[in-house]
Amino acid sequence: MIYISHRGNVDGPVKDKENNIDHIQKALNKGFEVEVDVRFNKNKFFLGHDFDQFEVDKEFLLNDKIWCHAKTTKALIELDKIKAHYFWHQEDDYTITSRGFIWTYPGKKLFPNSICVLPEHANYKDINCKGICSDFIDKYKND
Repeated sequence: MIYISHRGNVDGPVKDKENNIDHIQKALNKGFEVEVDVRFNKNKFFLGHDFDQFEVDKEFLLNDKIWCHAKTTKALIELDKIKAHYFWHQEDDYTITSRGFIWTYPGKKLFPNSICVLPEHANYKDINCKGICSDFIDKYKND
């Protein structure tokens, strides 16, 4: 099972710290992989859900433990150029990441290669899939 922290959250949402490098690093240090929101503007990468918040270099995004959620088409194109692990979605039921995982919207049917996204927002009886991405990832790893 792959355990992915949603925006660096481990024990619940911390809105003012999401996508912050220090917050992400704490999740990485605990052994989790991390999904981050990526933007690209003025030839630079930024983390941030709704706007450019934290500038990052491409080496940060190339960490094998980082899952890049492209938030803009510019970010999508640039993440592909640097060969990061990335995906794009809005409210699609499923999307395929650049490494072939099925990023699965909360509550949708899971497949063996699915990443179950925010299971706390759905009523899964059993989570049989490749990984989980959650704001409460510590709980899922320890259950």
